[in-house]
Amino acid sequence: MTETTENKDLVQEEKDVQAENAVEAEVKEGQEAELTIEEQYEARLAELQAKLDDEENRHLRLRADFDNIRRRNQLDREAAEKYRAQSLLSDLLPVIDNFERALQVEATSEETASIVKGIEMVYRSLIEATEKEGLQIIKAEGEQFDPNVHQAVMQEQDSEKETGVVLRELQKGYMLKDRVLRPTMVSVNE
Repeated sequence: MTETTENKDLVQEEKDVQAENAVEAEVKEGQEAELTIEEQYEARLAELQAKLDDEENRHLRLRADFDNIRRRNQLDREAAEKYRAQSLLSDLLPVIDNFERALQVEATSEETASIVKGIEMVYRSLIEATEKEGLQIIKAEGEQFDPNVHQAVMQEQDSEKETGVVLRELQKGYMLKDRVLRPTMVSVNE
């Protein structure tokens, strides 16, 4: 009986050891599985964080683009308001030139003098109206030649004046605020 009891005890002990080994193996596998799940969570978290960062950057770029477009539109509206009369004033420049030519005619009779006086009144009214809109005459004679506002159509020689000085104004030039509508046609000293 003792052998059987001993055998049974050995068998039982062996079963207990196997059970303990199985439990230890399960715990070890569980820990490995947990590490894998934790690693998976960390990888997924890193992936989501990268996507969030990309979306935040995209959002910031879109917002900056929107702000730039809004600012550009505001500048365009301001320029449109500032130069709203440009087309009309450009069309009126030949009319102003014709008025100036008419005023250069010498009146020989009373009738002609009254017509010239009427033309002068209309001319002054026209000039006042255009000046209210921002039209300015570009100064030329005696000024240093500036290719931004002057158009040299001929050169002359005057030893009393410096080189590059405008000697004569051949056609008036005009600016609308800070924009050249028509450059002044000039003769420049060589």
